Amino acid sequence: MKLFSLSVLYKGDPKAVLLSAAYDVSSFSFFQRTSVQEFMTFTSQLIVERSAKGNRASVKEQEYLCHVYVRNDSLAGVVIADSEYPSRVAFTLLEKVLDDFSKQVERIHWPVGSSANIHYTALDGYLSTYQNPREADPMSKVQAELDETKIILARKQNSCCAVM
Repeated sequence: MKLFSLSVLYKGDPKAVLLSAAYDVSSFSFFQRTSVQEFMTFTSQLIVERSAKGNRASVKEQEYLCHVYVRNDSLAGVVIADSEYPSRVAFTLLEKVLDDFSKQVERIHWPVGSSANIHYTALDGYLSTYQNPREADPMSKVQAELDETKIILARKQNSCCAVM
């Protein structure tokens, strides 16, 4: 499970504007990183432009899953992850990021902003924290603990049956 990109955009008419983004392209070769990052930026803008306000969607692009959430106020977020990353956790992350962004950056700056003049530094932290969804997301953590408990109980039950 891996997150590659986390972006905040403004869904303008007709184009989406990238306001802030964080990337983890460390798994790609040094010479591919720039083009991979450009691909992720382009894909994020394209998906936001084609998504309706108030909608969430997951779009498969090559071997990646792009999760998009466009709020009714035109603020949008995109997570690009591998296909194993849980969708529910991706959408939880998007909700959290967009809420935090809207508190830190005034709405008046969204339509005219760009990644050069909007200084929102929390995306790198979110991208790093959510690399492991079981640690970052409380529901995933509880599910993992529940799965472990089931395995332990099944082993104990099997060992008790073997003794009899």
